[in-house]
Amino acid sequence: MVRACGLLTRHNQPVALKNISVVVSIREFVAGVSATLHYKNEENVALEVFFVFPMDEDSAVHTFEALVDGKKIVAELQDKTTAYASYEDAISQGYQAYLLEEDKCSRDVFCCNVGNLQPGSEVALTLRYVQELPLEADGALRYVLPAILNPRYHLSESPEDSCLDLKAPIVPLKDLPYTLTMMANISSQHGIDRVQSNCPLSPMEYLEDAKTSAQVSLAEGHKFDRDVELLIYYSAVHSPSVAVETGMPEKKPDSLMGDPGVMVSFYPDIPEVETAVTGGQFVFLMDRSGSMQTPMSKENRSQLRIDAAKETLILLLKSLPLGCYFNIYGFGSSFEAFFPHSVKYTQQTMEEAVERVKVLCADLGGTEILTPLREIFKDIRGHPLQLFVFTDGEVADTFSVIKEVKFNRTKHRCFSFGIGEGASTSLIKSIARVSGGTSEFIRGKDRMQSKALRSLKRSLQSVVEDISLSWNLPPDLTANMLSPEQTVIFRGQRLIFYAQLTGTMPPEEAEGEVCLKYTLQGKTMEQKVTFSLQPKYDSNFTIHRLAAKSLIQTKDLGFRETLGRERKDVLNISLESGVMSTFTAFVAINKELSQPVQGPLVHREIPRAVLPQVKSKYPAFHRPMLDASCLSSNPPVLCQRDSLALSPKIMASCAAKKCPQKSLNFGSIHQKKKIGSSTSETILQNDSKEDSIVQLIFLQNANGSWTLNERLASILGMKLEDIKAAHPDERVDSSVWATVLAVIWLHTNGMDRECEWDLLERKARAWIRSHAGRSTISGSLPFFPRKLDFFPGAAPPGLAGGN
Repeated sequence: MVRACGLLTRHNQPVALKNISVVVSIREFVAGVSATLHYKNEENVALEVFFVFPMDEDSAVHTFEALVDGKKIVAELQDKTTAYASYEDAISQGYQAYLLEEDKCSRDVFCCNVGNLQPGSEVALTLRYVQELPLEADGALRYVLPAILNPRYHLSESPEDSCLDLKAPIVPLKDLPYTLTMMANISSQHGIDRVQSNCPLSPMEYLEDAKTSAQVSLAEGHKFDRDVELLIYYSAVHSPSVAVETGMPEKKPDSLMGDPGVMVSFYPDIPEVETAVTGGQFVFLMDRSGSMQTPMSKENRSQLRIDAAKETLILLLKSLPLGCYFNIYGFGSSFEAFFPHSVKYTQQTMEEAVERVKVLCADLGGTEILTPLREIFKDIRGHPLQLFVFTDGEVADTFSVIKEVKFNRTKHRCFSFGIGEGASTSLIKSIARVSGGTSEFIRGKDRMQSKALRSLKRSLQSVVEDISLSWNLPPDLTANMLSPEQTVIFRGQRLIFYAQLTGTMPPEEAEGEVCLKYTLQGKTMEQKVTFSLQPKYDSNFTIHRLAAKSLIQTKDLGFRETLGRERKDVLNISLESGVMSTFTAFVAINKELSQPVQGPLVHREIPRAVLPQVKSKYPAFHRPMLDASCLSSNPPVLCQRDSLALSPKIMASCAAKKCPQKSLNFGSIHQKKKIGSSTSETILQNDSKEDSIVQLIFLQNANGSWTLNERLASILGMKLEDIKAAHPDERVDSSVWATVLAVIWLHTNGMDRECEWDLLERKARAWIRSHAGRSTISGSLPFFPRKLDFFPGAAPPGLAGGN
């Protein structure tokens, strides 16, 4: 077989793919997408063209068609073996043939084949899919059009062929021979507030005065240097809703596609409760492959992935509860563990782990994640295991990893994080879904630190039990659940359920009711929503196909891993619904073209872009993680005898001693400082307040306290003797005073990063309360409720700006 190589493309040889045009229709929190690939053969020989491209793993691909010389040819979904045979047979007879398949090893990689593309001919191939849109922490719905497909690393024990084995040329962005256009139509009954993107957009155009529909387009000249992301903000997103969709008229009743389908959306109001978690096992599995040495984004001076990972690990370590067990693994082609087994969380083990985190490098080669996972599952210490997996997801055989995680699902929960452009959505989403955890993606300007701490909070929240969904429907009508049983609910999580209505549909005015019920800390909670039972027609049959995709995901573990009954179920669901799976493929044949093939077809793999290397803010492995540099330029002033008083007794004591009105100035440090004598603690000069937050957090002890010393004083921007002189009472332990000041500094300087230090601040407050009683404070600290309510703006009472 003649195979095109990268050199042909770099030497400007013509390639068949000319343009990709995408139309996105977003209605509430579901997207329908139509993507068209425009091909033209400008060579003088017949071609067979291959194009490998990424797609979100939740995408339900349901249509594939070709437009050839004005004639539409709709592809048929077939068993993959049959589709292969049909495609090869058509080509051998001189017909034009088109094949679309999902990769055998990963649900987020697809390959489009165009066979017998004659010289001078043009063809437009269109694929259509639907998908749910994830809800972000700030209320935005996120739509991602993947444009980046990174090379995937094959597991050592995986012999399965993959679309990714095609040696597609890799070219610089400026040499890509095809372009991308995208238009998005958005509609919501709640009203559209705004749309943001990581790529240049045309101005958003409202199509109605009520702002319930809008249109936006990708600006011309997209360079394929990033995934295209849209963040859609509605006026309200947290309201429960139910949608009923009519079935396909040609399908039999009591079938998946014949009966009406229902989509139910709930947003449970889980209160934030501070529980005293003292046990459990926490294991952090961090990618240390070579790709982690790249920047987090293409923005200038972007932080390296490995450096963001190091900061994240320190935040996680400082936020762990006392009494738990923990360990940290790094993986690449091999793996390393900080400790032979998970160890109890103490000051000593935390300090040892932090010291090792500081010197971590992206130096372990490829992405062999399966072996360390198996090692972790062997070391479950009799405590509930919370596993945190951080990776750029560049693994070819995702199904082997998913199977291993699913096999151990009763022993642990997995919280997964996809880092950077091109992270495998199949790997990241699936390992979280099969184990009852959650997944996060860190792209562009997203901060790994904040998303990791949000997941840690979820792992520490009170257990939600006895989750059930009940229906109140007219007689002779029942709801059969299609979604898997919900076993966990996290704070801030949206729940989506699918069901089919079987039986006799009532008159138009009839209504139904669905109720979500669960138990939290012994209290039963429920949420109800009433809805119309009149089904609505949707030409894409979106709800039915999303329900089919949900069923397929629960059963399909890949071409090699899915066996027996599950394999047959996946095939039947796929063929009935028209939603592609690992075992099916779309094939279309143009029999009007029947020309003898002269010799073998020339193969052309459509090139993929290689991202440019963006300079990071700091040299490799030298980010100043312990920099005690510049703090606030207008620091607040803390007076000894103001209303910040730790207790009336202490204030009375200070007054009796006639303490001078000396101010504690949270000042600025512009000079380079050396902290301690250890070379690992030598710092670099940097004027970033963000770095100062990291440094302050680094000094916190495992029990939540800070020690009063020169290192803390330098980060606070004060002199140690001034802090000691302002000490309210010798009966108050100096660590209590230091911890109070550290927390005040965080609230003064770091509120924009509160979600990252929230947990460790809780530890600090709990420690202060427990130790204040021993020191004469005796349950005071009136200014220390959950948040510093006395601190609404720049400073609490008694704190004034100035130097």
